[in-house]
Amino acid sequence: MSNGALFTRTPDRHIWTGIACGIGAGALWGLVFLAPELVRGFTPLQLAVGRFLAYGLFAAALLLPRWRRLAAQLDRRDWWALCWLSLWGNTAYYVLLANAVQRGGIAMTSLVIGFLPMLVTVIGSREHQAVPLRRLAPSLLCGLAGVACIGWQSLGGEAPAGGLVGLLCAIGALASWTGYAVRNSRHLARLPQVSVQDWNLATGVVTGAQALLLLPFALWLDGDTHSAAEWGRLAVVVVCVALGASIAGNALWHRMSRLLPLTMVGQMILFETLFALLYGFLWEQRLPTGLEWLAMACVVASVLFCVQAHRPRVIVPGPSA
Repeated sequence: MSNGALFTRTPDRHIWTGIACGIGAGALWGLVFLAPELVRGFTPLQLAVGRFLAYGLFAAALLLPRWRRLAAQLDRRDWWALCWLSLWGNTAYYVLLANAVQRGGIAMTSLVIGFLPMLVTVIGSREHQAVPLRRLAPSLLCGLAGVACIGWQSLGGEAPAGGLVGLLCAIGALASWTGYAVRNSRHLARLPQVSVQDWNLATGVVTGAQALLLLPFALWLDGDTHSAAEWGRLAVVVVCVALGASIAGNALWHRMSRLLPLTMVGQMILFETLFALLYGFLWEQRLPTGLEWLAMACVVASVLFCVQAHRPRVIVPGPSA
């Protein structure tokens, strides 16, 4: 007969591998906040179309040797899912985000996108066998504290011109990517036979096809004339973003989605906010303020609390009578 049991927690190496993938994805995705500032003369739609055309071309070239095998693994439902995921998680999201950055600034945009972890985590808490929301409370509170610090710092000064429109675009981007993160994680869980890299490349091919359809509108809606040097700068930016954020960043994100539960997936999005702020500081050539340092500390604490909540319990039998 057992007199009691001691509950301890042991680290899971899959969790730490997933966290490493989440950090890498956040570091690469944070670069997309800089791109609209680097090519301000172009519209957000042109930037999105250029990025995803490059993404589609690179993805098609990498996927070509494995195309027949992948086509046999996916049915019509999967391709429709890829169409919707590409539209909401890539095209619509980035058009809205680029608008938000150009009208409201990097700090404001990253602040709004910083609410993604809370939304995804709350949604994920309703999943079967998910960690109860009460155990995630310390992580969520730290995340909210970090966002509050960023908000106090970012919105305390004079709002830039067009800030309200930028805020609305950022909120739209928040809603778009929340839906993408949840649906993508759930759909990947139903496709164990498909590698995360193939799924990422298939997403790129579909997104590239959508960008090709939008290309005439992107050119027609822009009334400005650009020099050859400006077009060359746009080409360099979209190729770098396509390779770094869309190819490498998405691959790390899909890998992480396989390794972590949905409630943890939400927390990993905090790293995109963190790196976007860091890149913003470099762009503005300044050091973080005290509140910004505090916000970063809250982000790190939020993830560590989330890891603690997801460590599996191991029952160690007590002395027998």
